[in-house]
Amino acid sequence: MGITVIPGMVTGPQGKQESVDFLVDSGATYSLLPESVWKKIDLRPKRKMSFTLADGTSIQRYVSECFISLQEGEGHTPIILGENDDQALLGVVTLEILGLVFNPFNRTLHSMQMLLA
Repeated sequence: MGITVIPGMVTGPQGKQESVDFLVDSGATYSLLPESVWKKIDLRPKRKMSFTLADGTSIQRYVSECFISLQEGEGHTPIILGENDDQALLGVVTLEILGLVFNPFNRTLHSMQMLLA
């Protein structure tokens, strides 16, 4: 299994921006920013949620929102406010909001076939 990193830009509510290299994680529900990034763009917690890690461990993290820009698209997305040693992740909810799908065979993002039915 390969690791795919996608460059992006995140913008906070006051317009502060930060470049981020996102690890594409199609197993993650929400995207995540490390503490050093979300603090630079002035994100504030909106709610606290429980998450289950791959090893079954349950953790709680705060969630906020930010504007995310990728080469393939941009939009607002929920974001987990991670800790300093966390890796920036691009999760499935963000991919769906942006109308993107991850191709695991060539490790690229593509436009999703959108259905209106």
